[in-house]
Amino acid sequence: MNVLRTAVVLGILVAVNVRRPFCDSTEAEEAALVAQDYLNAQHAHGYKYVLNRIEDIKVYTAAEEETYVLEVDLLETDCHVLDPTPLANCTVRPKHLTAVEGDCDVVLKRVGGNLTVTAFKCKTEESTEDLCLGCPALLPLNDTKALDFVQSSMVTFNNMTGNQTFMLLEVGRMSSQVLPGGPLYRVEYVVVEANCTDDPCTPLNDVMADRGLCTAEGSNTQHIVDCKMFATLTPAVDANSTADPFSPPAVHAHTGSLSRKHGLRHHKLTALHNPELSGLLSSESAESSEVVPVAPTAAAPTAADPAPAADATPAADPAVAADPAPAADSDSASDSSRSAEIPLLVFKREVPAEPASIVADVPAVQADPVQLIQVCPGRVRFFD
Repeated sequence: MNVLRTAVVLGILVAVNVRRPFCDSTEAEEAALVAQDYLNAQHAHGYKYVLNRIEDIKVYTAAEEETYVLEVDLLETDCHVLDPTPLANCTVRPKHLTAVEGDCDVVLKRVGGNLTVTAFKCKTEESTEDLCLGCPALLPLNDTKALDFVQSSMVTFNNMTGNQTFMLLEVGRMSSQVLPGGPLYRVEYVVVEANCTDDPCTPLNDVMADRGLCTAEGSNTQHIVDCKMFATLTPAVDANSTADPFSPPAVHAHTGSLSRKHGLRHHKLTALHNPELSGLLSSESAESSEVVPVAPTAAAPTAADPAPAADATPAADPAVAADPAPAADSDSASDSSRSAEIPLLVFKREVPAEPASIVADVPAVQADPVQLIQVCPGRVRFFD
């Protein structure tokens, strides 16, 4: 039975090859942008996210199909998902305003030259590293007093719109700052045009209905409010985007409690898609610090085929070394996760040992210092 099992595994291993492109390569950038646009398309609430860094990438090749396993770091922008502004023109929130980060593992398939996302897993967290004492702090999206301020600012806005009336579609974020005269609120929320021929008013569930993002600051009795209508923005085509043309989703206006995000202070990315491939999705991979030394000679070994040292145990493929299989007695991984892993084949080479005296007689060769090329993670586009 063991012989048969070994033969079957070896048959699978021979058919699979793994590559480790540079995280800043054109190939990795292409896959990351497809992942970025796909994740934003699945994100129905809150704000758009933009690629900040490619943490790691592996490419498995089998037959005529390539599977990309990608780890990316995303940052929240100030563009709502309903905003047609191209992502390249959106502004990333600075850390002191509590940036929101998304760490995502994404599996993509390339068939016939086209990349398609087949699975992903995301974790969305607040970045609180640069918060200061007395600075504005994020509030839960169902904070009662902050929602009262939202309602007060909406009354002010509707008094300025003439014949149009708007309803609250979604609360984006709310924060408060403690001041001597009382808390200063700053809120962002999305409004949608309403039909008020009947009582109560109902939101217009129409793609032509006016929508906009409002920002308000102050207190219930004294505040300023400014709303940016999305209809006034030209949904220009982003040359670096792989997303489909913009189309507003159906309206689901918040009523009653105004927010279904109980206790949360920000909108999260969709957490998981296609868990059948969870064996390929790791969280916070420790492989992102991999550095490959490259000697300045034509005969230098490649990262995929390192030469073993003469006095050491023969080396394995670094892609395998960076992603070792779990121990046989480990309880941390389920059988289903193991079955989803793509196994890799390790070839050992026997290197004949040479007498020490012969090595000592070889004249030293003057060589340039070894250069280190950062394979992964890639460059930081905004901030760590």
